[in-house]
Amino acid sequence: MFADHLNMMRLAVAEARKGVGKTAPNPAVGCVIVKDGAIVGKGWHKKAGTPHAEVHALRAAGALAEGADVYVTLEPCSHFGKTPPCARALIEARVARVFVAMVDPNPLVSGRGIGMLREAGIEVEVGLLEAESRELNRPFIKWIQTRRPYVVLKSALTLDGMSATASGDSKWVTGDAARREVHRLRGRLDAIMVGVGTVIKDDPLLTCRVPGGKDPLRVIVDSTLRIPRHAALFSLKSQAPTVIATCCTDTAGIEAVVAHGVEVLVCKEKEGRVDLDDLLTKLGERGVQSILLEGGHHLAGAFVRGGLIDHCMLFLAPKLVGGAGTGLFAGEGVHLMADAIRLEDVKVKRVGVDLLVEGTPKVKTIGTEKI
Repeated sequence: MFADHLNMMRLAVAEARKGVGKTAPNPAVGCVIVKDGAIVGKGWHKKAGTPHAEVHALRAAGALAEGADVYVTLEPCSHFGKTPPCARALIEARVARVFVAMVDPNPLVSGRGIGMLREAGIEVEVGLLEAESRELNRPFIKWIQTRRPYVVLKSALTLDGMSATASGDSKWVTGDAARREVHRLRGRLDAIMVGVGTVIKDDPLLTCRVPGGKDPLRVIVDSTLRIPRHAALFSLKSQAPTVIATCCTDTAGIEAVVAHGVEVLVCKEKEGRVDLDDLLTKLGERGVQSILLEGGHHLAGAFVRGGLIDHCMLFLAPKLVGGAGTGLFAGEGVHLMADAIRLEDVKVKRVGVDLLVEGTPKVKTIGTEKI
């Protein structure tokens, strides 16, 4: 019987996965309704402001929801937001049991939805496939608890650790399949961030070029506002805006950049550069839950030394530069291998001819340095 419950929750997780990258600022949630061993309804949250997963599943089940078991990846909401509370909808449908993968970290809900169900006489079990549910919503969980975005470092490297040759050439380190995967990743995260050096060198568009994908918010870290006025970002036609993060307070310089149709976000200054802690706080305040840190070894070095990276995704190409080149991080790292930052929960998979290695930093700081 326990295996049956696991299988049903796995299906709910699969439903939730359909919404990853589409529901911000809400979490991705899936729901499956089972009556007498048969699935009678399932659904997933498609977009913020639209019905939640439980509502879609209940509509599909209709009258069969009465006396049924419900498997949902996140605690049903208990409050009125843009939609009515899902806990109330389950109560009105007279379901028998609700299996919840994880408690909602949102203080507006956190245990209240479960409490409502139990008070109505509905049996509730919590914790089935909790780890899988949490993994789906890592950006939402961090943002709801800290109001700061979840930072994913992405880079393409050769086997000898180079992202570019000594001449600066980097097109292309990885193959077509890996680059398509990166575009899908852009479509799932809220923002993409690079340093101004990457804009000067590569003149990128920073868009999501896959069918049905959405462009992320583009954030350019440019402490002194030296971004070229002819940069392709200024003429880009996209619904997603471009933000230049700077610590420059020169009014004329700011107005000159704003005149090109982008937003300038003035941050605190730290040692002559944008204070990255302040930048992340400001982006979190505007609802950005996730960032793809994609370009610039100087910016990546500052992030890693500041302990600001939550997850690493490194695409490794079966190539060797064979000498001098550009590595992943600029600046001074650790002096002893024993002090190197280790990754936990490491996963490795093949993407075309390349390998994707990803994991979470166990220790997020190098020494006591903060950037």
